[in-house]
Amino acid sequence: MTLTPEAKILWETAVALDRANPAVSLPPLLFLTDPARTPRPWETAGRLPAGAAVIHRHFGAADAGEMARRLRETTAAAGVRLLIALDPDLAEAVGADGAHLPERAVDQAAALRARRPDWLITGAWHGGPQADAPVDALVLSPVFSAGGASAARPALGMARFTALVAAARRPVYALGGIEAGNAPSLIGTGACGLAGVGAIQAAFAT
Repeated sequence: MTLTPEAKILWETAVALDRANPAVSLPPLLFLTDPARTPRPWETAGRLPAGAAVIHRHFGAADAGEMARRLRETTAAAGVRLLIALDPDLAEAVGADGAHLPERAVDQAAALRARRPDWLITGAWHGGPQADAPVDALVLSPVFSAGGASAARPALGMARFTALVAAARRPVYALGGIEAGNAPSLIGTGACGLAGVGAIQAAFAT
C-alpha cells in the first residue's frame, strides 16, 4: 500500500516510538473512531498498515453493532487489531481483540482482565492521579490543542506530557492535536505510540 506523505510521517513516527519501547508489544498507531467526526471509519481502518489498531468509540449510537461488525471485517482483512470502547459484550460478539476504557471507567479494568485475559486493554488518561488498573497501556490527552471530546481541556504541552509519561505505571500513547507536522517532536518523550482521530482519518484518506 502506498501511503500519503502525511500518513508515512505518522506511521514512521509511531513505529519509531514503538521501537524505543522494546519491553512492550503494542500497536504503534491507534485510530479512534467518533460517530460525528469519522462517519465512515471502516474506510480509514482498511487503509491502516498491518499492526495498527482501531478503537471503536460508538458513544451509544444506534448503529454501534453494525459499525463494529463492519470494522471487524475490515480490520481482520487488513491485519489491524480492533478494540471496542466501554462495551465488552459488543467486543465479544464481534470477536474484537480487546477493549478501551474511558478514564471514568478505568476501574473496570480488573474485572475485564479477569473476564478476558487474552484481550488488549487500554485506558484513557488526562494527566490526573492514576488508578493502578491492569491495562496494557494508557492513552494520554490532549498533548496539543485538540478537537472533539478533548476540545475543552487545556493542552498538556511537551514538557508536561514527557514528565507524565516518565511517571506513568504503564506504557503511554500520545493523543490530541497530533498531526504530521508535530508528530516527530514526540520522539524522545517516552511515548509508546501515537493515537488520533481526524488527523489519521485525513492522512489515510487515499
